[in-house]
Amino acid sequence: MEVHSAVALLLHWPLTLYWAIKPAVQGNLIPEISNELRIHYLGPEKELHQLAVFSELNAVFPDVQIHIDLVGPAIPEERNGERIELHDYAHCTETNCKCKCLTESFGPTSLQSGSSAITLKLHAGYYHDCYKDLMKGSPPNLIIAPNAGVAAYRSWLQTIELIKEIKVPTFFSDYCEEACNLATSCISSVTGASPTVPIQLNPFRQPLAVEDSALFLPCYSNCFIFGI
Repeated sequence: MEVHSAVALLLHWPLTLYWAIKPAVQGNLIPEISNELRIHYLGPEKELHQLAVFSELNAVFPDVQIHIDLVGPAIPEERNGERIELHDYAHCTETNCKCKCLTESFGPTSLQSGSSAITLKLHAGYYHDCYKDLMKGSPPNLIIAPNAGVAAYRSWLQTIELIKEIKVPTFFSDYCEEACNLATSCISSVTGASPTVPIQLNPFRQPLAVEDSALFLPCYSNCFIFGI
Protein backbone atom coordinates (compact mmCIF):
# COMPACT_ATOMS: atom_id res chain seq x y z
CA MET A 1 0.00 0.00 0.00
CA GLU A 2 1.47 3.35 -1.06
CA VAL A 3 1.57 5.82 1.84
CA HIS A 4 0.66 8.70 -0.47
CA SER A 5 -2.48 6.89 -1.62
CA ALA A 6 -5.85 8.07 -0.33
CA VAL A 7 -6.62 4.42 0.40
CA ALA A 8 -3.99 4.52 3.17
CA LEU A 9 -6.17 7.01 5.04
CA LEU A 10 -8.77 4.28 5.54
CA LEU A 11 -6.98 0.95 5.40
CA HIS A 12 -4.79 1.69 8.41
CA TRP A 13 -7.62 0.32 10.60
CA PRO A 14 -7.75 -3.26 9.23
CA LEU A 15 -4.03 -3.36 8.40
CA THR A 16 -3.05 -2.31 11.93
CA LEU A 17 -5.12 -5.25 13.09
CA TYR A 18 -3.25 -7.47 10.63
CA TRP A 19 0.09 -6.12 11.91
CA ALA A 20 -0.92 -7.01 15.49
CA ILE A 21 -1.90 -10.54 14.53
CA LYS A 22 1.40 -11.14 12.72
CA PRO A 23 3.75 -10.85 15.77
CA ALA A 24 1.16 -12.62 17.92
CA VAL A 25 1.43 -15.69 15.69
CA GLN A 26 5.20 -15.42 15.23
CA GLY A 27 5.71 -15.13 18.99
CA ASN A 28 3.41 -18.09 19.67
CA LEU A 29 1.06 -15.82 21.61
CA ILE A 30 -1.80 -17.26 19.60
CA PRO A 31 -1.95 -20.52 17.59
CA GLU A 32 -1.39 -20.66 13.87
CA ILE A 33 -4.52 -19.36 12.16
CA SER A 34 -6.50 -22.15 10.55
CA ASN A 35 -10.07 -21.37 9.54
CA GLU A 36 -11.39 -19.02 12.25
CA LEU A 37 -10.17 -15.96 14.13
CA ARG A 38 -12.05 -14.15 16.92
CA ILE A 39 -11.02 -10.63 17.94
CA HIS A 40 -12.21 -8.15 20.57
CA TYR A 41 -11.68 -4.62 19.24
CA LEU A 42 -11.75 -1.98 21.98
CA GLY A 43 -12.61 1.70 21.78
CA PRO A 44 -13.78 2.19 18.18
CA GLU A 45 -14.85 5.72 17.24
CA LYS A 46 -14.00 6.89 13.72
CA GLU A 47 -14.03 3.27 12.59
CA LEU A 48 -17.79 3.17 13.15
CA HIS A 49 -18.24 5.27 10.00
CA GLN A 50 -15.82 3.15 7.97
CA LEU A 51 -16.64 -0.44 8.89
CA ALA A 52 -16.65 -1.59 5.27
CA VAL A 53 -12.84 -1.24 5.18
CA PHE A 54 -12.52 -4.29 7.45
CA SER A 55 -13.47 -6.40 4.43
CA GLU A 56 -9.84 -5.86 3.37
CA LEU A 57 -8.95 -8.56 5.91
CA ASN A 58 -10.20 -10.99 3.26
CA ALA A 59 -7.03 -10.20 1.31
CA VAL A 60 -4.57 -10.94 4.11
CA PHE A 61 -6.51 -13.84 5.66
CA PRO A 62 -8.11 -15.66 2.73
CA ASP A 63 -10.46 -18.53 3.60
CA VAL A 64 -10.51 -17.48 7.28
CA GLN A 65 -13.78 -16.72 9.05
CA ILE A 66 -13.08 -13.61 11.15
CA HIS A 67 -15.44 -12.46 13.89
CA ILE A 68 -14.75 -9.04 15.41
CA ASP A 69 -16.60 -7.76 18.48
CA LEU A 70 -16.22 -3.97 18.61
CA VAL A 71 -16.67 -2.67 22.16
CA GLY A 72 -16.64 0.91 23.38
CA PRO A 73 -18.54 3.80 24.95
CA ALA A 74 -18.58 5.68 21.63
CA ILE A 75 -20.95 3.10 20.14
CA PRO A 76 -24.48 4.55 20.29
CA GLU A 77 -27.02 2.62 22.36
CA GLU A 78 -29.26 2.29 19.31
CA ARG A 79 -26.48 0.35 17.57
CA ASN A 80 -25.79 -1.93 20.53
CA GLY A 81 -25.97 -5.53 19.34
CA GLU A 82 -25.87 -4.57 15.65
CA ARG A 83 -24.42 -7.32 13.49
CA ILE A 84 -22.67 -6.52 10.22
CA GLU A 85 -21.59 -9.05 7.62
CA LEU A 86 -18.97 -8.29 4.98
CA HIS A 87 -19.07 -10.75 2.10
CA ASP A 88 -16.76 -8.98 -0.32
CA TYR A 89 -14.25 -6.16 -0.60
CA ALA A 90 -15.60 -2.64 -0.23
CA HIS A 91 -16.47 -1.18 -3.61
CA CYS A 92 -16.80 2.43 -4.62
CA THR A 93 -20.18 3.99 -5.33
CA GLU A 94 -19.12 6.18 -8.26
CA THR A 95 -21.40 5.35 -11.14
CA ASN A 96 -18.64 6.04 -13.66
CA CYS A 97 -16.07 3.82 -11.94
CA LYS A 98 -14.89 0.80 -13.91
CA CYS A 99 -15.95 -1.50 -11.07
CA LYS A 100 -19.56 -0.65 -11.99
CA CYS A 101 -20.63 -1.44 -8.45
CA LEU A 102 -24.27 -0.73 -7.66
CA THR A 103 -24.94 1.32 -4.55
CA GLU A 104 -27.47 -1.27 -3.42
CA SER A 105 -24.80 -3.96 -3.16
CA PHE A 106 -22.31 -1.82 -1.29
CA GLY A 107 -22.08 -0.98 2.36
CA PRO A 108 -21.22 -2.54 5.69
CA THR A 109 -24.84 -3.41 6.42
CA SER A 110 -25.72 -5.02 3.09
CA LEU A 111 -26.32 -8.73 3.64
CA GLN A 112 -26.05 -11.38 0.98
CA SER A 113 -26.78 -15.07 0.97
CA GLY A 114 -24.14 -17.51 2.12
CA SER A 115 -21.64 -17.46 4.95
CA SER A 116 -19.72 -14.28 5.76
CA ALA A 117 -15.95 -14.09 5.75
CA ILE A 118 -15.94 -11.06 8.08
CA THR A 119 -18.56 -10.61 10.80
CA LEU A 120 -18.67 -7.53 13.01
CA LYS A 121 -20.82 -7.03 16.10
CA LEU A 122 -21.15 -3.79 18.05
CA HIS A 123 -21.32 -3.56 21.85
CA ALA A 124 -21.94 -0.24 23.62
CA GLY A 125 -20.02 0.26 26.88
CA TYR A 126 -16.66 -0.41 28.49
CA TYR A 127 -14.99 -3.76 27.94
CA HIS A 128 -14.88 -4.66 31.61
CA ASP A 129 -18.64 -4.11 31.80
CA CYS A 130 -19.45 -6.02 28.59
CA TYR A 131 -17.06 -8.94 29.01
CA LYS A 132 -19.46 -11.39 30.67
CA ASP A 133 -21.97 -11.00 27.85
CA LEU A 134 -19.20 -11.32 25.26
CA MET A 135 -18.02 -14.56 26.84
CA LYS A 136 -21.39 -16.20 26.25
CA GLY A 137 -19.89 -16.93 22.84
CA SER A 138 -16.41 -18.23 22.08
CA PRO A 139 -13.40 -16.58 23.76
CA PRO A 140 -11.24 -14.24 21.67
CA ASN A 141 -7.90 -15.20 20.18
CA LEU A 142 -6.72 -11.60 20.40
CA ILE A 143 -7.69 -8.21 21.83
CA ILE A 144 -6.70 -4.95 20.16
CA ALA A 145 -7.14 -1.35 21.36
CA PRO A 146 -6.21 1.12 18.58
CA ASN A 147 -5.22 4.67 19.59
CA ALA A 148 -6.02 3.63 23.13
CA GLY A 149 -4.72 6.58 25.17
CA VAL A 150 -4.24 4.30 28.18
CA ALA A 151 -2.41 6.95 30.20
CA ALA A 152 -5.09 9.55 29.54
CA TYR A 153 -8.20 7.66 30.68
CA ARG A 154 -8.62 6.07 34.11
CA SER A 155 -11.36 3.82 32.73
CA TRP A 156 -8.60 1.68 31.22
CA LEU A 157 -7.45 0.47 34.64
CA GLN A 158 -10.38 -1.91 35.13
CA THR A 159 -10.05 -3.18 31.58
CA ILE A 160 -6.33 -3.85 32.03
CA GLU A 161 -7.03 -5.70 35.28
CA LEU A 162 -9.51 -7.85 33.38
CA ILE A 163 -7.03 -8.50 30.56
CA LYS A 164 -4.44 -9.55 33.15
CA GLU A 165 -6.97 -11.99 34.62
CA ILE A 166 -8.14 -13.57 31.35
CA LYS A 167 -4.62 -13.74 29.86
CA VAL A 168 -5.61 -13.00 26.27
CA PRO A 169 -2.83 -11.48 24.10
CA THR A 170 -3.61 -7.77 23.73
CA PHE A 171 -2.18 -5.08 21.47
CA PHE A 172 -2.39 -1.33 21.96
CA SER A 173 -1.55 1.41 19.49
CA ASP A 174 -1.22 5.15 19.94
CA TYR A 175 -0.48 8.38 18.11
CA CYS A 176 3.20 8.67 19.07
CA GLU A 177 5.97 6.76 20.83
CA GLU A 178 5.76 8.85 24.00
CA ALA A 179 2.07 7.97 24.40
CA CYS A 180 3.03 4.30 24.13
CA ASN A 181 5.79 4.74 26.72
CA LEU A 182 3.29 6.27 29.13
CA ALA A 183 0.82 3.48 28.36
CA THR A 184 3.34 0.70 29.04
CA SER A 185 4.20 2.34 32.36
CA CYS A 186 0.53 2.40 33.37
CA ILE A 187 -0.06 -1.16 32.20
CA SER A 188 3.05 -2.49 33.95
CA SER A 189 1.88 -0.92 37.21
CA VAL A 190 -1.20 -3.16 36.96
CA THR A 191 0.24 -6.32 35.43
CA GLY A 192 3.69 -6.18 37.01
CA ALA A 193 5.23 -7.17 33.67
CA SER A 194 6.86 -5.51 30.67
CA PRO A 195 5.25 -5.71 27.21
CA THR A 196 5.57 -9.07 25.49
CA VAL A 197 5.92 -7.30 22.16
CA PRO A 198 7.95 -4.08 22.59
CA ILE A 199 6.90 -0.70 21.24
CA GLN A 200 7.48 -0.55 17.50
CA LEU A 201 6.63 1.67 14.56
CA ASN A 202 3.53 0.50 12.73
CA PRO A 203 4.26 0.37 8.96
CA PHE A 204 0.52 0.66 8.33
CA ARG A 205 0.01 3.84 10.35
CA GLN A 206 -2.20 6.50 8.80
CA PRO A 207 0.09 8.86 6.83
CA LEU A 208 -1.95 11.99 7.60
CA ALA A 209 -0.65 13.85 10.66
CA VAL A 210 -3.05 14.70 13.49
CA GLU A 211 -3.22 18.49 13.56
CA ASP A 212 -5.03 19.11 16.87
CA SER A 213 -2.86 16.95 19.13
CA ALA A 214 -2.16 18.24 22.64
CA LEU A 215 1.37 16.85 22.34
CA PHE A 216 4.14 18.88 20.73
CA LEU A 217 5.21 15.80 18.79
CA PRO A 218 4.41 14.42 15.33
CA CYS A 219 1.26 12.33 15.77
CA TYR A 220 -0.32 9.83 13.39
CA SER A 221 -3.26 7.51 13.91
CA ASN A 222 -2.05 4.00 14.91
CA CYS A 223 1.54 5.22 14.66
CA PHE A 224 3.17 2.92 17.25
CA ILE A 225 2.05 -0.45 18.56
CA PHE A 226 2.97 -2.87 21.35
CA GLY A 227 1.57 -6.05 22.90
CA ILE A 228 1.12 -7.59 26.32
